[in-house]
Amino acid sequence: MYRIAVFASGSGTNAENLIRHFNLEGEGKFAQVALVVCNKSDAFVLTRANNLKVPAVVMKKPELCLTEGHSSPTIIEVLKENSIDIILLAGYLLQVPKELISLYPDRIINIHPALLPSYGGKGMYGHKVHQALIGDMRKYQKENPNTPKDFYSGITVHLVDEEMDHGKILFQSKFILSKDETVESLEEKIHVQEQADYPRVAEAYLRGL
Repeated sequence: MYRIAVFASGSGTNAENLIRHFNLEGEGKFAQVALVVCNKSDAFVLTRANNLKVPAVVMKKPELCLTEGHSSPTIIEVLKENSIDIILLAGYLLQVPKELISLYPDRIINIHPALLPSYGGKGMYGHKVHQALIGDMRKYQKENPNTPKDFYSGITVHLVDEEMDHGKILFQSKFILSKDETVESLEEKIHVQEQADYPRVAEAYLRGL
């Protein structure tokens, strides 16, 4: 059985969805979320993990970035202690250290709320992704009032490599933005796609290993 660690930084809706998919709803129990890793002690994902009886640890940036000279266990030590095979990022806001990527080659998966390579890279996460896209759409509409143009968004599930938001794409889904799309309405549409597709795509990838 594959043992999964879910990395998250915020409220944890995607993390909870993954836990429910693999631990409560999956058939055959070929994989389970065995650990939640969070870099913020006040993140609600820790409450979700506790409610679903999944162990969770808070790892501050030094442990996550493998800084030398501190007494706390590093993230690699914690993952080894919990026999973790796969890492799923679910709203995790820190860049994964290259040492961890080397230890888990092609076994770290991320979901991004846009169609990579567009709107990816440093600083492009959550609300900021949607704000950038809506901003570009509004700018075009203002400058080209007589030339309609479709703008698209969606989600990207991809493997993690050393370059941010860059690894091999496993899945993308997309939709056309409405002409009066807002950051809030776009965020809700993306959330629906994340909930529907991320567990399914992650499971398909794991079954193919």
